[in-house]
Amino acid sequence: MDLSSWLRAVAAAMLMVCALTAVGPAGAQGSAQDDEIVASLTGGRVIVHAIGKEVATFVAIDEPVEPGAAPPRVINVDATHVAVIFGASEWRVPADPKPIRLDKTDARIGGAADPRYRETYVEAEPDLERIGVAFLEKVSPLAAKLHHKVDFPAEQPLVELVVIGFGPGDYGPEVWTVEYRMAQSEVSSRGDFWQTRVLRPRFTQVYPPDKKAPHKMVEVCYPESCKGPTLQQLIEGNEPTLGKLAASDAKMAKSVDFISRGQAQKAEVQASMDFLRAAIPLIYPGKKFVMGSMQAQRGFDWIVPPDEPVERAKDEKPDKDRPPEAPTLRKRVTPNPPQPQ
Repeated sequence: MDLSSWLRAVAAAMLMVCALTAVGPAGAQGSAQDDEIVASLTGGRVIVHAIGKEVATFVAIDEPVEPGAAPPRVINVDATHVAVIFGASEWRVPADPKPIRLDKTDARIGGAADPRYRETYVEAEPDLERIGVAFLEKVSPLAAKLHHKVDFPAEQPLVELVVIGFGPGDYGPEVWTVEYRMAQSEVSSRGDFWQTRVLRPRFTQVYPPDKKAPHKMVEVCYPESCKGPTLQQLIEGNEPTLGKLAASDAKMAKSVDFISRGQAQKAEVQASMDFLRAAIPLIYPGKKFVMGSMQAQRGFDWIVPPDEPVERAKDEKPDKDRPPEAPTLRKRVTPNPPQPQ
């Protein structure tokens, strides 16, 4: 099956209304109707540029799998990590006009270790495992309401997080993918009735590279691997539009030269941010994107914020003592970066 056919199949499967009806033997227990639930798939790509041990700048580009799907959204997971969410990021019960968004949480999804999973860290460091398990507990109750057979590829994550942040101590920037796959089993005593569960997350580290390997920008795509050249490959190939942009500013040109030579960690922070901010509309014209910066000392801040307003939590009160330069996930207005002449 080619990619376009597969995407249409996935969209049809995830958009179908899953009626949750429990049916027992005739005359034994009758039926019980629960809420119906539907989900749509968020698609796109994330580009991350890590600089030194203090800064990781990223862009999340919206590449819809289906019309009307939610764009990639950013989650503040703990003090040192943010995540971009792909896949079934938004769920809806038809009776409720307000969707259930996995990026809307009452608190950060990182936190104290869950005693149920103590001593079970086998795929990632404990802080990443805690993030993965906490998010699993948010996805599982929604997927459990899928009681019809869903034609979804077994190796395709139902939900995928791209986690960007900093490892403990002096580890520096790190980028992980956390993939949540689902499994279904038929309940033979209840007719065409399926139980759906989300499996424990699968962790893959995509940055930093192995020792002595080149330091490059990394790129992650959903629902499959990235198609076409990555931004790193375009830079290495001296793509004319990007070359013209880089030549418009001396610091930018020097930073792009470091990137092209596999020394992206040596780029100048502001110049590389300006380059990335200006390059995305040039190579992905018409596509919506957000851009942020995660810094070891300052935390997260927007460079290109989302179009939608950031809602204040119901129990959140303004902090009068908060300095204006404090890091925040709230929308900030940033000046336009330099454009190629």
